Amino acid sequence: MSKGYSLKNVNELSGGDDEFVAVLVQTFLEEIPPDLDSMVQAVDSDNPQMAYQYAHKMKPNLQLFDIDLLTQIKQVEAWSKNNKAKEQIKPVLNDIVAAVNNAIEHLKEDFA
Repeated sequence: MSKGYSLKNVNELSGGDDEFVAVLVQTFLEEIPPDLDSMVQAVDSDNPQMAYQYAHKMKPNLQLFDIDLLTQIKQVEAWSKNNKAKEQIKPVLNDIVAAVNNAIEHLKEDFA
């Protein structure tokens, strides 16, 4: 399985500043897991507005680390506006959780 992330955008943003890269990685590792958990809880508790907020909040960080989930995040955002059953978004949510957790695991290994 791939690392699930790329530092291409991070390196462009940092201009080669390794300390800044480390700060961005640390910030990602601190902010994304609770946001991901909150998005899952929002779907589980049938709170589409909260699910939308967390999906939308995570989008820039996922893009920064080139974690290719834009389509799935947009699906969560669309689901939250359409009053569909939570069972319809669960497979997408599971994909998001698996991909983000894979990236987090590899980031922790690479920046330990």
